[in-house]
Amino acid sequence: MDGFHWQQLLNPEFYIKLGGFWLILFIVFAETGLFVGFFLPGDSLLFVSGIYAVEIMKETFGINAGDFLNTVFLATAVAIAGIIGNMVGYWFGRKTGPTLYQRQDNFLFKKKYLFKAHDFFEEHGAFAVIAARFLPIVRTFVPIVAGIVEMDKKKFMFDNIVGAFAWSFSLIFAGHYLDALFMKQFGIDLKAHLEMIILIIVLVTTLPIIIKLFFGKAKTESPSESQQ
Repeated sequence: MDGFHWQQLLNPEFYIKLGGFWLILFIVFAETGLFVGFFLPGDSLLFVSGIYAVEIMKETFGINAGDFLNTVFLATAVAIAGIIGNMVGYWFGRKTGPTLYQRQDNFLFKKKYLFKAHDFFEEHGAFAVIAARFLPIVRTFVPIVAGIVEMDKKKFMFDNIVGAFAWSFSLIFAGHYLDALFMKQFGIDLKAHLEMIILIIVLVTTLPIIIKLFFGKAKTESPSESQQ
């Protein structure tokens, strides 16, 4: 591809222009279904897809059903792709789980963490599965862990569906209608400011993870510091 740069892989507009509707669905599926898609631009991809919703649907199906219906159709298709991806992740976890429970502890693996994860999903399973949709990297591995600890299938499926539709519709509709609002009220075309928008989305979605890592590390270090 002429003029290709590796950093384009982090730019959602690159995927939209490269493969449109079908590539968007594949990326959403890959984030959880193929376990290697954690580096892909999930949240920003959905937001930017919302901005291009009408163009995407027209180029794919040759019809223009109007702003609202085009956006609904795109968001629904993305939600379904996300649901299927989570199902594959859960299935993989269920298949590999028994092997992990029989594995001996070593430097990198501690069986006690599996039991802790099991207890967490028993108590907070719904929150974990639904909230994980909005957290990069985390959403890739939560369905796998849910399968490993054998979270109830019906509970997982319900939370999977709720989370996928909440994630897809909120981000795609936000992208579509914020673009229309900014253009109408301020004459600002969000398409001309995608780099800044993507940066903001990445910061907002990764902030909870950074805070968790920082404060989690601080809590683990505080006992030893108090003993000094």
